[in-house]
Amino acid sequence: MKNIFNSIHSVEVLKRIDQLTPNAQPQWGKMNVAQMLAHCSAFQDIAMGNSFPPRGWLGIIVGRFAKPILYNDKTLPRNMSTIPTILIADVRDFEREKEQLKQKIILFQNNGPEKCTTHPHPFFGKLTSEQWGIGVYKHLDHHLTQFGV
Repeated sequence: MKNIFNSIHSVEVLKRIDQLTPNAQPQWGKMNVAQMLAHCSAFQDIAMGNSFPPRGWLGIIVGRFAKPILYNDKTLPRNMSTIPTILIADVRDFEREKEQLKQKIILFQNNGPEKCTTHPHPFFGKLTSEQWGIGVYKHLDHHLTQFGV
């Protein structure tokens, strides 16, 4: 399975991000491309331990049972609900968001699994660094596929 901590997989993701254009249209969902980049960047902040959204009651009850969705070999479902604090609805600058996300991916990959957050995911709960690495890759792949790259 692909893992963002593997440099081959992180380089692949960075190249795909570079293929995005400001006018890219989503194949599903409501976010535009700049909002998607900001959303992925906010998810990176959670995985890096820079942001700590609270766990909702639904995640506390069913999150551990749904957790394999984040790190199994299946793609994430389209129009899956998201963490409310990283739902981006305001206007964002494409180039700024693109560069910010790329820098966070590079930093996350360079820091390695040992610097991954130990704080629970707001929905799925406690994850190992390997689960975070796979989940981050899957999340990025999901949204890059959403925009055709």
